[in-house]
Amino acid sequence: MLKSVLILSAVAVCLCVVAVVAQGGPDQPAAKQVERKAKASPPLLRHVVLFKFKEEATKEQIRQVEEAFAALPKKIDAIHDFEWGTDVSVENRSKGFTHGFLVTFRDEKGRDEYLPHPAHQEFVKLALPLVEDVLGFDYRTGGEGRKKAE
Repeated sequence: MLKSVLILSAVAVCLCVVAVVAQGGPDQPAAKQVERKAKASPPLLRHVVLFKFKEEATKEQIRQVEEAFAALPKKIDAIHDFEWGTDVSVENRSKGFTHGFLVTFRDEKGRDEYLPHPAHQEFVKLALPLVEDVLGFDYRTGGEGRKKAE
């Protein structure tokens, strides 16, 4: 019984040591740990798109826009990652924008392929008549944007 307790204690200590080492050490602040992780991955280009639909847009039409946008990654190889969702903020600052889409590219070249791509242009023709306002915002991950702005 005592032997089992000692073995379990040793395993617990080992797991704690592994966790501390994996996080960058006990003396390294959390911000530095996050910074280290960000530097390890190459910078990406994020393309943020927000939609404010017209009042007359039906739920079915909005659903078609959602599905068409979500289908683009299968049609355009330059899209590295994609996600979307509807506003769930409690701050009441969405200014009527109800849908957010995040399209990730490896670099500007990917975005430059995406924008004129026939599948994207087809999507734009579907969405624009239903959208009262659209906001597009691009940024680089990994601090690249900060370096350019300074």
